[in-house]
Amino acid sequence: MSLDLHAAAPPDPGPSRAARPTHRRTASLTRLDLTYSPYLYVLPFFVILVVFSAYPIAYTVWIALTDRSPLNPTISFVGLDNFVELITDDPQFWNAVVNTFGMFLLSTVPQLLLALVLANALNRKLRAQTFFRMAIAMPVITSTAVVALIFSMIYAKDFGLVNWLLDSVGLGPIDWRANRYASWFAISTMVDWRWVGYNALIYLAAMQSINKDLYEAASLDGASRRRQFWSITIPQLRPTIIFTLIISTIGGLQLFTEPLLFTSGSGGLSGGSEGQFQTITMYLLDVMNQRFRWGYAGAVALVLFLLIALMSTVNYLLARRISSDT
Repeated sequence: MSLDLHAAAPPDPGPSRAARPTHRRTASLTRLDLTYSPYLYVLPFFVILVVFSAYPIAYTVWIALTDRSPLNPTISFVGLDNFVELITDDPQFWNAVVNTFGMFLLSTVPQLLLALVLANALNRKLRAQTFFRMAIAMPVITSTAVVALIFSMIYAKDFGLVNWLLDSVGLGPIDWRANRYASWFAISTMVDWRWVGYNALIYLAAMQSINKDLYEAASLDGASRRRQFWSITIPQLRPTIIFTLIISTIGGLQLFTEPLLFTSGSGGLSGGSEGQFQTITMYLLDVMNQRFRWGYAGAVALVLFLLIALMSTVNYLLARRISSDT
C-alpha cells in the first residue's frame, strides 16, 4: 500500500499569530527611527546654540533694560533709558565708534585686496610653492600678544624701527600712541599682517576649484592675465569674497586685543590718554569693569551687535553688486 506524501502534508499556515505583532512593532520602530532620528542628530547643535548664543543674547536684552550693577543689590527696570543716554549723551561712546570704524576701514580693505593679489600669485607655478603657502600661514598661528609686542617695539617713539627709517630720510619721528590717525595706522598694519595670509589661503583654495577650461578658452581669445583675473577669477570668487568680507567685518568691529596690547600698559581700556584708539569693545569692558554699570554695558553690547549686523548686510549687498557688474 503506497502513501501519498503530498496529500498527507499539512497546509502552510503562514506567519503565526505571535509573529504578526512582532513584525508590526518592528515596522513601527523603523518608521519612528526614520522620522525622528534626524532631529536627534541635530539636537546637540541646537542645544549648544541655545546655551551659548540664544540665552546670552536674551540675557543681554534683559540686562540692558535695567540698572544692574554689582554695587547695587536691587535691580530696577529702566526701559530704554540706557539706550537714550548712550545715543544722545555719551560722546565717549561715539568716539569709540569713530575709532572702530576708522581702524576697520584701514585694516579690512587693504587686507582683502592684498590677500587677493597674494593668492593670485601663489596660484601660478612657482618654485618652493609649498614653502610659500606655509609661510603666509605663519602669522595666523603666532600669538596675538607676541605680535602686539613686536609691533609695539616697531612703532616705539624713541627707539622704534619705523621712526628710525623716518629719521634716516629726513622726516621727524611720530608718537604713534599719542596721535590718533597714527595709532589707527599702526594698529591696522598689525591686523593686516596677522590676517592677510589667512584670507589669501581661503582665496587660493577657491581659485584652485575654478575650471581651468575657462582660462584656456580666454587665452585662445587673446585675453591677458589681468583680463582673466577680472573677468573670470573675481566673478567665480564672489561667494568666497562675500564670506571673507563678512568675517572681516565681524572681527574688525570687535577689535580688542591689538589696540589693548598696543597701549603697553600706559592706557589700559581707555585706549590712550584721550581715547584716541579706544574701540567699542574696549569701551564696553571699561563700562562694565571700571564703572560697574552692567545694564549700560548691555546696551553698548546690543548696539554693537546691531552695527555688526548692519555692516555685514551692507558689505554683502555691495559685494554682490560689484561682482555682478564685473
